[in-house]
Amino acid sequence: MLETLTGFAVVGLAIAVGYLLGRIDLLGAHAREVLSRLTFFVLSPFLLFTVLSQADARVLFSALLPVSAIAAVVVIGAYALVARLVWKRGVGETVIGALAAGQVNSNNIGIPLSLYLLGSAAYPAPVILMQLLVFTPISLTILDAVTSGRTSVWRTVLRTATNPIILGSALGTLVSVLGIRLPPIVIEPITLLANACVPVLLISYGISLHGQRVLGMAGRRRDVLLASALKLLVMPAVAWLVAQYVFGLSAHAVLIVVVLAALPTAQNVFNYAQRYDIGEPVARDTVFLTTVGCVPVILGAVLLLG
Repeated sequence: MLETLTGFAVVGLAIAVGYLLGRIDLLGAHAREVLSRLTFFVLSPFLLFTVLSQADARVLFSALLPVSAIAAVVVIGAYALVARLVWKRGVGETVIGALAAGQVNSNNIGIPLSLYLLGSAAYPAPVILMQLLVFTPISLTILDAVTSGRTSVWRTVLRTATNPIILGSALGTLVSVLGIRLPPIVIEPITLLANACVPVLLISYGISLHGQRVLGMAGRRRDVLLASALKLLVMPAVAWLVAQYVFGLSAHAVLIVVVLAALPTAQNVFNYAQRYDIGEPVARDTVFLTTVGCVPVILGAVLLLG
């Protein structure tokens, strides 16, 4: 049980350090914005390239991929319908909230938890692939269009194709599929930068928590609660139903997809909210609530299915 909590302990320490830095104002007033841009434009692309290029192509395109995709699409669609049609939220804010409900932390929490709980760090790879090569291009294209005010098809395609996160993900997948073995002189410098991504992102998130109260923004509490409930309860339930009764996966495979679906909201969603200055309170609070709340959910899933 202690090993199971190791991934959460690592994440919690980095966030606590960031909060302390924000509290004593060690990095100055612009620290959050600088770290956000560093993560988005530099460190995240290297991390995603490293993870995907070293993943087994057979795992990338296994049955875990469609099950995880269906579970994510269901909760993203459910949130978008309520936020857009019932609460009349803007397009950009709806996108951020929907990602908070359906995009999981498959890197810095998913990989260590998969290793400790499921016996392999490779299981989150299909989810990483799906999120970064499907959901991320669509989401960033919409956010680009909303924030720039222009929807030129050519401009949208160009910005999507040159987005550093998408480029890193696509190149990493290509290396894996083609079976290319990168020499140490190439992969080791890339890995060095990749290893800096998670701590910097978590520290940036911790800094953003200083001076904020969870569910403290009036008018957006229901957005956070809906996204958190969909993420922690509905998404794992949908994954279990689809894996068990639609795809007929083995007991171990069912456990894998349920644990992956129960992972907390990805910190990347908070990074996107910062980058485009849309829905940051919803992303920040949902990340916090789901990171704390996923512990009993995942442990319960392991006890019931493991």
